[in-house]
Amino acid sequence: MALLEGNKVELTQVVSRDPEVHSGDLVFAGTCVPAQILVAYLSSGSSIEDFLESFPTVERWQVESFLEYSLAAIDHLLFESSRGA
Repeated sequence: MALLEGNKVELTQVVSRDPEVHSGDLVFAGTCVPAQILVAYLSSGSSIEDFLESFPTVERWQVESFLEYSLAAIDHLLFESSRGA
């Protein structure tokens, strides 16, 4: 997944948070679909394709970007915690 490196997708194009949309949960931008649902789908063994079929308002590039941002955040946290240890 090289979306962030090549295209520099802005996080605000991927997800958003608004108290007026789905009680302020983190949702895929332009939708009412919580990002947590993607995590639940993948955790249960479902595929990205299954998720996209169930939630057609979410674009594949949003899912891929969200996962890439998530991995980058985890890498950052792991790096920071290893520096402090």
